[in-house]
Amino acid sequence: MAHKITLIPGDGIGPEVTSAARRCIEATGVKIEWDEVIAGQAAQDQSGNILPENVLESIRKNKVALKGPIITPIAGGFRSVNVAIRQALDLYACVRPAKSYAGVNSSYKNIDLVVIRENTEDLYAGIEFQEGETQTRDLIQLIEKYSQKKLRLDSAISIKPISKYASERIVRFAFEYALKFGRKKVTAVHKANIMKFTDGLFLKTAREVAGEYTAKITFEEAIVDNMAMQLVKVPRNYDVLVLPNLYGDIISDLCAGLVGGLGISPGANIGDGIAVFEAVHGAAPKYQGLNKVNPTAMILSGVLMLRYLREDKAAERLEEAVKDVLAEGKFVTYDLKPNRNDPTSAGTREMAEAIIKNLK
Repeated sequence: MAHKITLIPGDGIGPEVTSAARRCIEATGVKIEWDEVIAGQAAQDQSGNILPENVLESIRKNKVALKGPIITPIAGGFRSVNVAIRQALDLYACVRPAKSYAGVNSSYKNIDLVVIRENTEDLYAGIEFQEGETQTRDLIQLIEKYSQKKLRLDSAISIKPISKYASERIVRFAFEYALKFGRKKVTAVHKANIMKFTDGLFLKTAREVAGEYTAKITFEEAIVDNMAMQLVKVPRNYDVLVLPNLYGDIISDLCAGLVGGLGISPGANIGDGIAVFEAVHGAAPKYQGLNKVNPTAMILSGVLMLRYLREDKAAERLEEAVKDVLAEGKFVTYDLKPNRNDPTSAGTREMAEAIIKNLK
């Protein structure tokens, strides 16, 4: 029986890398029926709605989606299609592996980390109050009343909610992930030394959940700023990292830097019985239509999707094909060459074709 999967091409380079990933996934022989829908700029241009309801309906129906990068406006306007999808579908766990591959230029070798980020709370919950608004001034007065701390009236304010419920399920997800994939250690990352009630609750809950797993999985905890330093100094000391939303976003990019960048960094957003797979990188509209960008992150997101679908053999074959092409270094895009101006660099389509040819 074919898997029914929602396909969202995305903006900018999204359609190109999504097409490359689709072709590679199909080449494994796994039967898939794609339900293609549009979100982002193309949807905005077509219907005036950057996230049409039929996109969410498709994902709810099919339970699995492969999504290309979508442009997120900076300041003003719609906050983020990515965040909106995660919140609407309660995709509470963001999974971002960072893995070394031979042939990819990096100062580090043999890195194999997984960042598991809570997706629904923290400062990305989108509870913000604009400077100068009446409700913002009212909130400032209320905060001053209860905190006995003076705030400037020209302040903008963001609210950082952290609940026991969301903390418990993301930490439990991290431990279950570690068990499923043979991982040895989970590290909870926080700033509870300063944010004693929000991050403090996250850490307290992490300790409680860890108690159920410590017979099989080692548990550690780390303050986020120290974690950043330790990852640069001794990244191989770590395995699975579980973090609140904002720290998870930042640390996952740091981990991507350890293995060569966002061009090889896949991602998954997973809830209860539903998942959306996407590359970590953005839409890079300046490269749109140039057949130039690296499709690896999107193809590896497809590998994660195949594993989620329990198509493990196909996932392994596809990842091995990616490894082979990266290691050979011949049919790879410009950013994967020692010299980025190398005239022998492959295009997006050509690199995908090389990966397909290497499928065993």
